[in-house]
Amino acid sequence: MRWPTLFVSHGSPMLAVEPGLTGPALADWSAAQGRKPKGVLVVSPHWMGEGLALSTRDRQVAWHDFGGFPPELYTLQYGAPGSPALASRVQALLSGAGIAAEQDSRRPLDHGAWVPLRYLYPEADVPVVQLSLDLGRDAAGQLALGRALAPLRDEDVLIIGSGSLTHNLRDVRMPQNAPAVPYVPAFQGWYASKLAERDLPALLDWQAQAPGAARAHPHDEHLMPLYVALGAGGPSATRLTDEISYGALAMDAYAFED
Repeated sequence: MRWPTLFVSHGSPMLAVEPGLTGPALADWSAAQGRKPKGVLVVSPHWMGEGLALSTRDRQVAWHDFGGFPPELYTLQYGAPGSPALASRVQALLSGAGIAAEQDSRRPLDHGAWVPLRYLYPEADVPVVQLSLDLGRDAAGQLALGRALAPLRDEDVLIIGSGSLTHNLRDVRMPQNAPAVPYVPAFQGWYASKLAERDLPALLDWQAQAPGAARAHPHDEHLMPLYVALGAGGPSATRLTDEISYGALAMDAYAFED
């Protein structure tokens, strides 16, 4: 059985203690699969740079890479196994596609990785490898990267792109269920429509075509993991949730498969 791929919106780190609709949606998706993968490869915008790197820790640890949040958030852990073997397999796949990737034996899991994983695999018993986000790639480049990773789906590996469908922190409003800023549902609806239509040319031209694109993403790093997941998974998209958090953070999650 081939694994689908996932794009998950991790929104604020508070997702770890405020599950809203997104946490249960991820947990329900995981339970519906009826099995666990042999490993997880996750791409998050909270580890990014020019080029690619892979975490090779034997044992993962949750990095609390944020400040100013309630104390309870800093007590949470996610000590899943790492997998140097999976990291080496990913490196080999990328090399075969002409893409270089370094290995990093010290990098912990940032909150873009461990927060959604706490809902997907709360027992922390599935080995996890994190792949950095290459800032030098646009949407088409991230899609190509995902396609290079696609063989992992036949090797019992779940590929996750973690980001946020909209991510403009200047527009965040309190409380968590604050009314949505108008551009957010418009941007959500455009993506839902184009993914349902499998309109790849439009999706790759999102900055010009999506309503409110510049405001939804003053910087594009939180959207780019979607294209990694789409490239690895295939054109059939299933929307798992469409929650909006703090008025400005679209928490959409999608499963992609052939």
